[in-house]
Amino acid sequence: MKDFDSIEQSKIEFVREKFLDTSKLFGFNFMMPSPLELVSVIEAKSGQAIRDEIYFFKDKGDREIALRFDFTVGLTRYVVEQKSMKLPAKICAFGGVWRYDEPQKGRYRYFHQWDLEIYGKPSLESDSEIIEFTSKFFSKLELKNITIDVSHRKLVESVVGKIFGNTDNQTIGDIFRAIDKIQKKNKDEIISEYLQKGYSKENLEKILEFSKIKGQPEQVESLFNVSGIPAWDELKELFSALKNRGVTNIRINFGIVRGLDYYSGIVFEAFDSSTSYGALVGGGRYDSLPKVFGRDDIGATGVAGGVERIILSLESQGLQSTQPTTKVSVLFVTEEMSRPAMSIASLLREKEIQIEIDLLGRPFKKQIENASNSKFAIIIAPKEFSDNKVIIKNMSDGKETITQIDLLLANPKSLFTL
Repeated sequence: MKDFDSIEQSKIEFVREKFLDTSKLFGFNFMMPSPLELVSVIEAKSGQAIRDEIYFFKDKGDREIALRFDFTVGLTRYVVEQKSMKLPAKICAFGGVWRYDEPQKGRYRYFHQWDLEIYGKPSLESDSEIIEFTSKFFSKLELKNITIDVSHRKLVESVVGKIFGNTDNQTIGDIFRAIDKIQKKNKDEIISEYLQKGYSKENLEKILEFSKIKGQPEQVESLFNVSGIPAWDELKELFSALKNRGVTNIRINFGIVRGLDYYSGIVFEAFDSSTSYGALVGGGRYDSLPKVFGRDDIGATGVAGGVERIILSLESQGLQSTQPTTKVSVLFVTEEMSRPAMSIASLLREKEIQIEIDLLGRPFKKQIENASNSKFAIIIAPKEFSDNKVIIKNMSDGKETITQIDLLLANPKSLFTL
């Protein structure tokens, strides 16, 4: 199990605040779906094989219940149930999810995820909105070297069909998983694995070479004959729409197919090219999922990202990963000064000042030692207090100033340069 200490939690809160700020700019409404789902509901999205990747149990009613695997299922279930909801519906979520994966750096079995979905009539501008949000969110975090790789499931399906001679669900599923693995495994290992499934080496090499094609639309057209391939024009229109929105850190990458079977159109992932952590986010269009829940009049597109992996990228780039705070310690020189110190601490908290104060009556020397992580210390000493004054000490450079208590309480932020 993974516990999150105060430092880790402050980093998660930093990303959460940036996410919520950005989602408000785009008009998304925040909600929190249930952390519990019926296993049958999750299977409707991802198939029976998902049982190997989720935590589930039987409740007292003998129902199979799973811990939340992601937010997409819960949000889609919610929207489908709201028959009178005005569309398009733009919804976002942020919180913990559980997956029975092998723990790895930046991905634990319990981790945090942010999620963004648009439900309604399918449109290229909805897909563009989701990708623009992704780009702007990373900009708000000040992350550099972010590339958003985009592809189209139907386009890749068409190429698979031409190479392998059919597009049945088994073939498409196998070959998409092979393409997905090329990001993580050696080409020869993949070919060896799929030779045992009955696929020819020649065809496997062709599709894996195809999956390596990357670049801007005009570059791709020079590398591969796209004429007559379904969805190519849609992919080019998406790039045009995104450039119109000022999004330039995008490229086509035919190696992006997204592993889950429910994706039905545009798909994308975002990477920090300066690290080897893998995709920071993934998303795309999944019009088939609302249909599984009984609504064939709703399309859907969305994106989700792992928070802990984003924090790793922030730290690897030397960027701020917590909200800056100015902690102030209130110290009392003698036991008699502890009551006035407690009163001043309480009054400063009412002014939204983050205050630490000793609760055990320890000697002044020990209080000073414990205040070393504070930016300022307010020292309550008998002589100064008798004159209605306190000492303010800058803990960085040791400089001390004496100020009136009334002035301190009237406008503390000006004195602490918060």
